Amino acid sequence: MNVLIAGAGRLGTRVAQVLSAAGNHVTIVDADEDRVEALRGQCDAHLLVGDAGEAAVQERAGVARADLVVVATGRDEDNLVISLLAKRRFAAPRVVARVNDDENAWLFDHRWGVDIAVPAATPLVSLIEEATGTADTVALLRLSTAGVGIIETAITTRSKAAGRTLGDIALPEGTLVATVVRGGNPTAPSPSMRLEPGDELLLVSHSADEHEIHAAFQ
Repeated sequence: MNVLIAGAGRLGTRVAQVLSAAGNHVTIVDADEDRVEALRGQCDAHLLVGDAGEAAVQERAGVARADLVVVATGRDEDNLVISLLAKRRFAAPRVVARVNDDENAWLFDHRWGVDIAVPAATPLVSLIEEATGTADTVALLRLSTAGVGIIETAITTRSKAAGRTLGDIALPEGTLVATVVRGGNPTAPSPSMRLEPGDELLLVSHSADEHEIHAAFQ
């Protein structure tokens, strides 16, 4: 699957890490050159500096070949313009857009090229903004076209998985660990990898929800 992500913040980076680890071709676009440079080595994605609200930038990023466009900047007006351009100019088949301000949620629909709106009130954005540091397992995103969900769980000193290897943990059927983020760096997981407090696991699953993942690790 070809994925174009507009916005190299925490949300865009997390989605990129999971989808690229699962073998998808991912491109991230952000107007902030320093932010883009900081991502080098953090995920196997093509990085591009530019304003995704410009047709030339989207074209250069390969939006015409994208199966999924994730619009995740911190400004609703930018997200709407990027979504509309991707859908109307380049006929993107699926556009997922982040809503930063609840008062703007009514705008995020097919009229602006948005297929799936991610409201600020959902656990996803709460996690991305790090507004709730208490949740250890959160569903990040559901990709309807791919039929999979992306779930994050954090290992703490209280987690039953702390000190155990990945091979010792019984995962729900149809679930795999896409990457383990340790010290801010994504690591390719192996059955012999021993989990440590502070590790963040990104999982891809066809059927499991965050409660099942929590039960496996916490």
